[in-house]
Amino acid sequence: MTQRTALFPRFGALLAGLVVVATSIPGAGHAAEPPPGSVPVPQLDASQPITPAQHVYPDAALAHTQVTEAFKTALRTHRKVLLDFGGNWCPDCLKLAGVFDVPSVAQWLDAEFVVVPVNVERINQNLDIATRYGVTIHEVPTVLIFTANGKLLNADGANTLGNARAMSAQSVIDLLASWNRRS
Repeated sequence: MTQRTALFPRFGALLAGLVVVATSIPGAGHAAEPPPGSVPVPQLDASQPITPAQHVYPDAALAHTQVTEAFKTALRTHRKVLLDFGGNWCPDCLKLAGVFDVPSVAQWLDAEFVVVPVNVERINQNLDIATRYGVTIHEVPTVLIFTANGKLLNADGANTLGNARAMSAQSVIDLLASWNRRS
């Protein structure tokens, strides 16, 4: 189950709120998710075009609740947490979200992570979430990967995806996979 449900801007906040409620019910939304490590890291065809996603980041007011629920879900499902800090105005953020939407990538992400798109608006909202873990957001997208217990695994490269448009989709996946192998 992906949390990138805000396909219709008017209903995005409502749908994002329902995802939070649904994921807080034990077992809800996770029946079809394979166990961590059972889905191989995707290998993408370099000629496959990546279409930037639209309206990825839900209402900024939902972020704190979604992050809290993500860690609860990660503990219950033995996955890591991937926080994707960005904004719907950001071309690099939308490119990264387009990579995340490739079916094989989405399947791998769902198996390995609880993914939370955190709306930072114009880099002036929800920055305290990253600061709590010693990370200052200077650019977006900023991706943080945590163990289910809240240990940050990629503090050394959190801002690496800030130029996602210049990266190949495979290099994005390979970078996430390298961070995922950390414990």
